[in-house]
Amino acid sequence: MPGAWPLADSPDRRDRRPAADAAVDGEAGLFTLPNLITLARLCAVPAAVWLMLHQRLDIAFLVFVGAGISDGLDGWLARVRNARSALGALMDPVADKALLVSVYVTLAAIGILPDWLAILVVFRDLLIVGGFVVLWLLGISRRIRPLLISKANTAAQIALAALALLLKGYDLAAPDLLDAMTWLVAFTTLASGVAYVRQAARQTGNGTS
Repeated sequence: MPGAWPLADSPDRRDRRPAADAAVDGEAGLFTLPNLITLARLCAVPAAVWLMLHQRLDIAFLVFVGAGISDGLDGWLARVRNARSALGALMDPVADKALLVSVYVTLAAIGILPDWLAILVVFRDLLIVGGFVVLWLLGISRRIRPLLISKANTAAQIALAALALLLKGYDLAAPDLLDAMTWLVAFTTLASGVAYVRQAARQTGNGTS
């Protein structure tokens, strides 16, 4: 899933093209099959939240897994059908982030994941968004590259969310594993946030391009 939207932390599976190629989008059309799959994943966000709030974590787990499968499927279809578009490149990471953040906030709200972890995950994403806004306001056009620690963080966040839904949804017990994954997500979230701040600081230090 995650792990990426225009925020650098999630690698885009759709091979973004230069802005000059955006005219091709009109030929492919807005409602391509990959875009419709991505839209369905975005629509799964409120469904997953509702299921979790009503203690149907078993079904929420299936929705979460289905969203992960669709994430790989839409990117693959976009490549093989030559249906890549600027809209798809935007919607894909937004849908991923919306689902992942919503799952963390809701699991924390119902007491399955620590509230401090959900706050850390949300704050880290807000920090990255704020950093992009600041760079844009400063007129710095260099793109911040996805970092290895950020990709590891996205993978860890996905794994923890799926694990929590699986364990609680199907009455399974693995408290040590859940605790270990919680601290792994906390560490990689903090480390990736710091890494992006440092990278942004280097960009501002190098001046505008």
